[in-house]
Amino acid sequence: MHEKWIREALADPSLVDGEGPHRNAVLDTLAELDAGRLRVASDDTGEWVVNDWVQGAINLYFRVAPMARIEAGEMSWFDKIPPRTDHADRGLRAVPLSLVRYGAFVEPGAVLMPCLVNIGARVGSGSMIDTWATVGSCAQVGRDVHVAGGVGIGGVLEPPGARPVIIEDGCFLGSRCIVVEGVHVGKEAVIGAGVVLTASTPIIDVRGPEAQTLKGHVPPRSVVIPGIRERDFPAGRYGLPCALIVGERKASTDRKTSLNAALRDHDVAV
Repeated sequence: MHEKWIREALADPSLVDGEGPHRNAVLDTLAELDAGRLRVASDDTGEWVVNDWVQGAINLYFRVAPMARIEAGEMSWFDKIPPRTDHADRGLRAVPLSLVRYGAFVEPGAVLMPCLVNIGARVGSGSMIDTWATVGSCAQVGRDVHVAGGVGIGGVLEPPGARPVIIEDGCFLGSRCIVVEGVHVGKEAVIGAGVVLTASTPIIDVRGPEAQTLKGHVPPRSVVIPGIRERDFPAGRYGLPCALIVGERKASTDRKTSLNAALRDHDVAV
């Protein structure tokens, strides 16, 4: 029933301005997201499916939610989305300056260093979101994932139905790498430090006799490092950034092995 009201309100946002079923559907949907009973994208059927109406509900929530003062001791903010304060009740390790906004869900057993988990995002149990890393709006981070310091996982709210960034279980994301625009990183992949993955970034598999180019998807257990491909322009020949799949994680490189060790398996300098 909530989906029906949300879709009607997306066609006519003024429906959420007053009390009634459309406004209540927005509030209820955000409460379900916050509790982890609903998510923006899921792979229950083996294929990732985006719940576009849930994304739409988040957008409508910004219209419904009032601006309010948010205080923590002597610090103060003014915003529509409050931070979550129930980490201890839910069994999270959340160090000072970690911030999970209302409408995001982090499973028990995750570890949050000073970081941001934005509205609509989800982080699985056993995952570490390290210092100054960002998990953007609606991004889906699986279980036992290590998101290293300064990583930027992009968010998406519009248009409804746009695929969020998906990081599957057991992945390593190296320091300062960037994953945006709905890129899908397959299970147990290793993304080296400084790699930039956008929807248009060539992800070039150089493991075989001929290069194979992918976009928007990193295959499971791939080891990915930054690369450069040369291209001719009227002003000369220049290198453009790309990502290189240089190997596959060995069976001996389990989820608890460091990112550096996984890269050294493939003779990559770290």
